[in-house]
Amino acid sequence: MTLTLAQLNAADPAQAAGLLDGVYERSPWIAEAALAQRPFKSIAHLKHSLVRVLDAAGPEAQLALIRAHPELAGKAMIGNTLTAESSSEQSRAGLANCSAAEFARIAQLNADYNAKFGFPFILAVRGERGSGLSRQQIIDTFERRLHGQRSFEIQECLRNVHRIAELRLNDKFGSEPLIGNRVWDWAETLAQFSDPPYREQGQLTLTYLTAAHRACAAHLKALMLECGFDEVGIDAVGNVVGRYLSSDPAARTLLTGSHFDTVRNAGKYDGRLGILVPMACVQQLHGRGERLPFHLELVAFAEEEAQRFETSFLGSSALLGQFDPRWLALTDAAGVTLREAMLESGLRPEKIDALRRDPARYLGFVELHIEQGPVLNELNLPLGVVSSINGSVRCTAEVIGTACHAGTTPMTQRQDAAAAVAELILAAEKRALRDGDSVATVGQLQVPSGSTNVVPGRCLFTLDMRAPTDARRDALAHDILAALDEICARRHLRYTLQETMRVAAAPSAPDWQQRWEQAVAALGLPPHRMPSGAGHDAMKLHEIMPQAMLFVRGQNAGISHSPLEATSNDDIQLAVDAFAHLLELTSASLRVSCSDR
Repeated sequence: MTLTLAQLNAADPAQAAGLLDGVYERSPWIAEAALAQRPFKSIAHLKHSLVRVLDAAGPEAQLALIRAHPELAGKAMIGNTLTAESSSEQSRAGLANCSAAEFARIAQLNADYNAKFGFPFILAVRGERGSGLSRQQIIDTFERRLHGQRSFEIQECLRNVHRIAELRLNDKFGSEPLIGNRVWDWAETLAQFSDPPYREQGQLTLTYLTAAHRACAAHLKALMLECGFDEVGIDAVGNVVGRYLSSDPAARTLLTGSHFDTVRNAGKYDGRLGILVPMACVQQLHGRGERLPFHLELVAFAEEEAQRFETSFLGSSALLGQFDPRWLALTDAAGVTLREAMLESGLRPEKIDALRRDPARYLGFVELHIEQGPVLNELNLPLGVVSSINGSVRCTAEVIGTACHAGTTPMTQRQDAAAAVAELILAAEKRALRDGDSVATVGQLQVPSGSTNVVPGRCLFTLDMRAPTDARRDALAHDILAALDEICARRHLRYTLQETMRVAAAPSAPDWQQRWEQAVAALGLPPHRMPSGAGHDAMKLHEIMPQAMLFVRGQNAGISHSPLEATSNDDIQLAVDAFAHLLELTSASLRVSCSDR
């Protein structure tokens, strides 16, 4: 019998605990404690309450829960002593049908994992879509996580425990994230468009205006039309632009979107969630025959990653009238110019100036994006509201000392360039930590003509410094460069420094940020504010109109720009629901404004 929230909220404590029996493996105390938070506003609220109980339970109780879970394809499965829930999950993943070699490999992995960590390997074998991982995917994940650190693996096991519980709750409530599944499937289809030789290697790489990129754009155009957009086209820089029109032709427009190009060997969700989630919302509106009091314009930006040409944010820059004609002479690795690539794609560079948007006609820009970091994953929160996109300063630098014999030069008489940069790295780390949400990175480090037995006389390095506001970015850069100056003076070294990039921070517009927060709260979840350390198309649109972003949790510790980038159908469903609620809030605000006039 399918459970309802009304039943759960109305049941006495013992009955309610019984209704949630089996959600957490042999650990009814979690549900019993969470029930004190009744009444639950939504299933998401219930899930979050269960998560918070376990978060607060402490290490001993958390380890006990992990150890209550059976090994995958282990003795309990063979001996038929699994709980009904675990038996169903392992069977659905095909673990009962392993070959002899697969059983042997999993048995060895179980033994190695237990020996290293002291608890069983936990994996939600039904996977991110809920339909089940393949045996090979399970073995690959097992092998990868075996190399982790114990503290990290404890948390990764707990995150998988919560995912298992989420799927079990879905079963109890007969709740299936149908739209989340649809968007997840769309992302899988888009991932089939990949440049050679990456496609042949099973990897996703989609760079600007390649044949695969053009085919992906055509697919997105067709999909937007299927979803019910009134107007869809590919513009002069290759952006795919869809418009869902208001019943009022004179209405202003809400702009949304993200990019569909990728880095090399990429994940499936970076940028693309911000295209597919609004498409799903338009599909819902169109299916209900519902029109908004504003036009909704969705732009699938053709280029953001600058992987083929040195042209970051080309797609969104064109909307600001900031396309630099000099870019047309840039060449890719094969010597093809940007102009040649555009003409081959059927684009007309002379039409690019006409893409400039009039900000007076727009309400603002909202972007939804996978987080690309570990914060939401560690907090066990599916959604986060972006407070600001960090501003950044990048530099290239060289410290110059004296190369000399490593064996004959006393430690007190060295001018070691690499040691100075090593000291700077630690100073930058310490300074960024002082702010809490600033970051500083030395991403490249090189000792030219270095040798094992030579004290480094030169050291080349890069600096990347980011903070949520320009003032804090500038203070961070000032302090780190002052540290460089002090270190070099004390060590009798000199240095050269060149600033290569300075990007302003993009704080979220308060009213749009508040709408995102209200949309998250309406789902029964606590709104969590966080800065974005990565750059996004929203940074460009921020220059001409108000903007705000919503982050969606990434799985696998939030790793991004990697094939391990992942998100779940349930989190995608929540993102769709939050975006739909944002549209409702915006509609209500406009209607109030009209009535006031």
